[in-house]
Amino acid sequence: MLHINFNPFPNLKTERLSLRQVNTNHADAILALRSNDEVMKYIPRPYLKNKEEALELIAMFDDKIENGIGINWGIYFHDQPGKLLGIIGYYRMKAEHYRAEVGYMLFPEYNGKGIISEALQKVVEYGFKEMQLHSIEAILDPENKGSEKVLLKNGFVKEAHLIENEFYEGRFLDSMIYSILNK
Repeated sequence: MLHINFNPFPNLKTERLSLRQVNTNHADAILALRSNDEVMKYIPRPYLKNKEEALELIAMFDDKIENGIGINWGIYFHDQPGKLLGIIGYYRMKAEHYRAEVGYMLFPEYNGKGIISEALQKVVEYGFKEMQLHSIEAILDPENKGSEKVLLKNGFVKEAHLIENEFYEGRFLDSMIYSILNK
């Protein structure tokens, strides 16, 4: 079974991006991200309603990092280190199976610029090399064609289409699972 330690926090860099720990200074940006209709369109989770809820979410991120059960990175351009573009991370880790779920969200004005692909490649590399994962999954709404395109472009393959497997806000939703193996 995996034993993962995120201390010290692993800052990651790509050609254009810095992936760093989100902190309480980013509460307003996290609130804006998690209350944006376009961002949340395919994510069956409650919207954040205020800064206190954003601070609680950041505290939950910190707790998961501290306990080695999840990690989130804020996504930033190198030349705009204070402006949060989105977040990416491992949310549901199954250490006994050497598997984790990757998830991401991005402010809409940055869609279509290759940002998520660039961040995803680095996070997958970190997952395989540093965390010693065997497989990484992504779970998405079948209507989320943009995310599906990103995953396919980055070597993920479709594993399953689950029918009405999740109940959210009074209705049943389908999910698709994509994954990539550490070869």
